[in-house]
Amino acid sequence: MNDAFAQLAMLGSSLVLITSFLLLWRRGTPAHVSALAIQSIALGATAGLVGYFADKHELYLVAVLLIALKGVGIPVLLHRMARRLGPARHVPPYVNTATSLLAGALLVLLAYVVMRPLVEASPLPTRAGMPLAMGVVFVSLFVIVSRRHALAQVIGFLMLENGIALLAVLGTYGIPLIVEIGVFLDAMMGFLVMQIVVYHIHQTFQSLDVEQLNRLRR
Repeated sequence: MNDAFAQLAMLGSSLVLITSFLLLWRRGTPAHVSALAIQSIALGATAGLVGYFADKHELYLVAVLLIALKGVGIPVLLHRMARRLGPARHVPPYVNTATSLLAGALLVLLAYVVMRPLVEASPLPTRAGMPLAMGVVFVSLFVIVSRRHALAQVIGFLMLENGIALLAVLGTYGIPLIVEIGVFLDAMMGFLVMQIVVYHIHQTFQSLDVEQLNRLRR
């Protein structure tokens, strides 16, 4: 039973990591929003899986919140933002696609190196997925610093929070509900603030290129 659970947890963690790479590979807000939705649903399913095998029923509520808010609610809001802002010209990233994918792969390898001592010391059946969760954190941080499109950075931030949540679920074999609700509220507040910033960038520069903010220093 533990072997099956470990494999399922590894599968869920792998799917969460793969969807983070879609931000490095695919172009366009719709593809990025879809990647966030799929990732959040996979994260919610993984949390529910851990709740079932660890007999922690509060994780079921965490799974439902993840799927409802970040798998459905926030993607709907992002799609509405994209439609309201209208079609925008392509904003090239600071790092091209091929280099970004290579950097992402190296960051995943770094995550395995960083997490190796913890994985070896952990008795939890979910320990094999922890390096993948850290890989999501690293790749999401890279998305934030390497993309010039404001909405891509917002989605990178939301994926970063997903990676942290996955690491918490796998590394602690379930996290207290009050802690997860606090994280949800922080993520929602961060998203609302970023939404306001995105609208102001577009209103001021008629573009979602964050590089335009450098003009304010002149």
